[in-house]
Amino acid sequence: MGFLFHFFIPGLLLFLVYAGWRSVVRVQERRAAWASGLTAQGRVVRAWVTTRIVNNVPRYTHWHEYDFTTVDDRAVRFSESGGPRDRAEGERVLVHYTRENPERATAGEPTPGRDSAVLAYVLIILGAGFLVTLWAGVTYW
Repeated sequence: MGFLFHFFIPGLLLFLVYAGWRSVVRVQERRAAWASGLTAQGRVVRAWVTTRIVNNVPRYTHWHEYDFTTVDDRAVRFSESGGPRDRAEGERVLVHYTRENPERATAGEPTPGRDSAVLAYVLIILGAGFLVTLWAGVTYW
């Protein structure tokens, strides 16, 4: 029982903080790529789907791997989840990237309002989980 309260709960709290931080960082990377104004013609190198089963319900995540060349002739390859289902290997796409971190590019269309709404939702859920876990840790410690 001591293990649960001395290691698991702080570990869960750290995980929730890390998940929130990664969500914020990815939204900032996408916004920076769109705001930079740098675009390149990219190509879908690979497309695949991962499946997770949650409560006996399959959850599908569509992944794509892209290749593109920057303005300064640097070849870049990156992977991104959540793209369109019908995007196939070999298809040409418009890639948005920053000069400093072209590997943090996005092939998604600019949707800052949607990104903000999703980020707010994720942070609310993670924050609630953090508070419940913190409450459980303080109550039963």
